[in-house]
Amino acid sequence: MQPTAPPPAPVPSAWIRRFLPLIPPHGRVLDLAAGSGRHARLLREAGYSVVAADRDIAALEFALSGDSFCEIKKIDLEDGAPWRLGGGYHGVVIANYLWRPLLPHLAAALAPGGALLYETFMLGQERFGRPSNPDFLLRPGELLAAFLDRLSIVAFEQGEVAAPRPAMVQRLAAVKGEPGRLPLG
Repeated sequence: MQPTAPPPAPVPSAWIRRFLPLIPPHGRVLDLAAGSGRHARLLREAGYSVVAADRDIAALEFALSGDSFCEIKKIDLEDGAPWRLGGGYHGVVIANYLWRPLLPHLAAALAPGGALLYETFMLGQERFGRPSNPDFLLRPGELLAAFLDRLSIVAFEQGEVAAPRPAMVQRLAAVKGEPGRLPLG
């Protein structure tokens, strides 16, 4: 029997990659609901120190074990406990995850000048598959509204995308600065 090659590593989100430069260089970044570690690996390659948090850390331990600049935290983000991941992050990255009670904590967890990069599914996704439960799908404009009074919005998109697979998404890139204002270069 021929040995099988390991599956290819999941590709980081193009949105996260595009706005990664918003995160101050060499900063400390929280990869929330880190999954397989695709964004934690991207962040480490870019020189950031990473806290990768998820309920199931087996894939994270496999992908990131031995990296002294990546702390892996096993945490159930939906257990109703108060925020336990601290603050002062230069960046918070979230992809394909929504738990509404966490939204207010994300802006508070950022250091001044820190960036939030967020991409997840919205209503309409049920046409394309999972997730289809409206509890895990943003309403139109919901991500923008959640942070408009807390962060300076750099970019926001919502709607149907074709890649990496057809989906309905919302995407936000924002920095901790004067709320609601677009930072000027």
